[in-house]
Amino acid sequence: MINIVKTTSKGQVTLPMHWRKKFHTNRYTMKEVNDTLVISPLEVESLEEENWTTIFDAKRDNEGKGIPIDQLIDTLKRTL
Repeated sequence: MINIVKTTSKGQVTLPMHWRKKFHTNRYTMKEVNDTLVISPLEVESLEEENWTTIFDAKRDNEGKGIPIDQLIDTLKRTL
């Protein structure tokens, strides 16, 4: 099945309801494969450490400044 979706002004994409219900999750992985964006339901058990990408980059996400450890822990908790 192919669905055409449009990004919002903030660059967000809404997954169609039938997909959200089918996969019973609100967490997804996204990766680029050649010229294709692949979105898959997140299955924590199947993640392999070598496939992880950067989830936090101090230069990108915090203007190059360090962050307190409690803020880093909170950020990590929100990603899973």
